[in-house]
Amino acid sequence: MSSTLLEVTRSGHEEIERMERLIVKDLQREPASNRERLFQSHRVRNMIDSIMSTTEKLIEIYDDKDNARKDEIAALGGQTASGTNVFSAFYDRLKEIREYHRRHPSARVVDAGEEHEELLKQEPHVEFSGEESFGRYLDLHELYNEYVNSKFGEPIEYSAYLDLFSQLQKIPHSHKLTRQYREYLEHLLEYLVYFFQRKEPLQDLDRVFSKVETEFEELWAEGNIQGWENKSQENGHVSALDSVIDLDYYSSVEELLEVGPEKLKEALAALGLKTGGTVQQRAERFFLTKHTPLEQLDRKQFAKRSNQNGNAASSQQIDSSKEIALMEAKMKRLCELLNETILQTKENVEKKQALTYEEMEAEREEEEVQADTESDEDEQQIYNPLKLPMGWDGKPIPYWLYKLHGLGQEFKCEICGNHSYWGRRAFERHFKEWRHQHGMRCLGIPNTKNFNEITSIKEARYLWERIQERQGVIKWRPDLEEEYEDKEGNIYNKKTFTDLQRQGLI
Repeated sequence: MSSTLLEVTRSGHEEIERMERLIVKDLQREPASNRERLFQSHRVRNMIDSIMSTTEKLIEIYDDKDNARKDEIAALGGQTASGTNVFSAFYDRLKEIREYHRRHPSARVVDAGEEHEELLKQEPHVEFSGEESFGRYLDLHELYNEYVNSKFGEPIEYSAYLDLFSQLQKIPHSHKLTRQYREYLEHLLEYLVYFFQRKEPLQDLDRVFSKVETEFEELWAEGNIQGWENKSQENGHVSALDSVIDLDYYSSVEELLEVGPEKLKEALAALGLKTGGTVQQRAERFFLTKHTPLEQLDRKQFAKRSNQNGNAASSQQIDSSKEIALMEAKMKRLCELLNETILQTKENVEKKQALTYEEMEAEREEEEVQADTESDEDEQQIYNPLKLPMGWDGKPIPYWLYKLHGLGQEFKCEICGNHSYWGRRAFERHFKEWRHQHGMRCLGIPNTKNFNEITSIKEARYLWERIQERQGVIKWRPDLEEEYEDKEGNIYNKKTFTDLQRQGLI
């Protein structure tokens, strides 16, 4: 049976309108929890993808490259190639439709409303690792290991890496054109893009990157990219080749000899120059590039496989530098979008360092119970205009109790990173919690009762110095405090007993 393009077109438009209404209906509902909000975003994303797929099919039909739609419209009007009349064309069409339904008895009309209502209750499968906790935190452990074991990395802790991984300008430029750094940057960007697409499926990342690329092209042409200033083009040759050997540090050929033959060979190969000869010849050949652009060098200096004027090597190096700089710009923009998640990840890592395994398990179970409670379908939105804290029953506490406990009073602790605590009770309790303990540990001060009520770093350090001085003065001295007893039961300290014993009085 020939396919009815007009019916397919009608069905496609109907499907698009139904999906649009369904998206509006889904977005009008306020999610009860962060997990439900994530599921809602992915449901809407899937429906948008379905609309785009259907639209592409409709565009193909309307383009009508094989004239099938045109022929079908003509057939409906009775205009056929064989010259049959309208009634013959109608009955032929009816016969085809009956034959189609006879061969496909299961193709019946279904209630589209009920079928699509089920879509609003679905929980799409979203892949998150346990460390990511449904998009709340980043999981950069693999990239951390790659960074620590690289030549451009530093042996730092994971919590410190969370501060450094977005600050690519701190990595020396001498490492940025290496293959290892490029692969690390590709892996890091790939993970951040994948994480952002899972966490924010409704964000148009392609549009964000398109804007980044437009701004990047303008800044690159002007040589104003941070960390790549004047690295794109300088005097007609590639100054980014300084990543192998930075000629700015060498004022003569003799000083360049200290680099060694292998390093010079690598630098010459990167420029497309000949790599043979003695160390002196290599140094002299490479030193020529300090003040002379590659295209102005003698053709004899270039290797046979290279372009005669070295433009191929220069162009290739510029493209490589530009690609790396563009990836850095994209990653910087992604880190700005994920800034809150990065801060939460660091806070979570520091929190875990101060907890035992049992405490972490108890907290995980509590979060699961809380998530199940929040996702209860029967739960209604609570009216709370004063934004009072929630009680044990999940409802706002009475206002008199809020005033009684002073929950409107804010206490800040500098040791906890200027974290705010609301109410006297929460403030007093926080001195034994993980955040304050971690802050005291960073200061190198034991978290004892002596430091209760102290929230200033300056005051804590001053008190710790006073305590150390006092302990040095009143520490136990054996010659004055060690006791001795004679035969008559008299008690003396060590010094007095020793003196009397020497005099023979005891």
